[in-house]
Amino acid sequence: MSTATAGASSVTEVIPFLHVTDMARSLEFYRDGLGFTMPRHWLVEGQVRWCRLELGRAAIMLQEFAPERRPEGAPGLGFSINFQCTDAIRFYDELTARGLDASEPFVGNNLWVTSLRDPDGFVLYFSSPTDVPEETKLSAVRRA
Repeated sequence: MSTATAGASSVTEVIPFLHVTDMARSLEFYRDGLGFTMPRHWLVEGQVRWCRLELGRAAIMLQEFAPERRPEGAPGLGFSINFQCTDAIRFYDELTARGLDASEPFVGNNLWVTSLRDPDGFVLYFSSPTDVPEETKLSAVRRA
């Protein structure tokens, strides 16, 4: 077995690690808004400094920038994460019922897709497979 093959066989998952500017604000968005749970975290002086968040079988990690390392602007610009769902339309309805500003679902690449930005500018896509024609918008389907 080659070294490359041996290393690849030990990889079990990939977890995006997002640096955020305000952990409390991010936790409010991810836990209260999106419904993530926080099974693991690291506290510094009673405040969450790092955490692993989970939603279904998906996971992300968040860590707040140290004040001296905080970048100017939104750290998430130009970065996105795509979460696969069993029903992106139902998830969209849940998000909007919680007051989140998710985009109207549309069909792209044979997927219903809705998206929103987190407080640091990271774009989160939630999608599920469909056989509805490309570029169909949810509003057109619900009117029919």
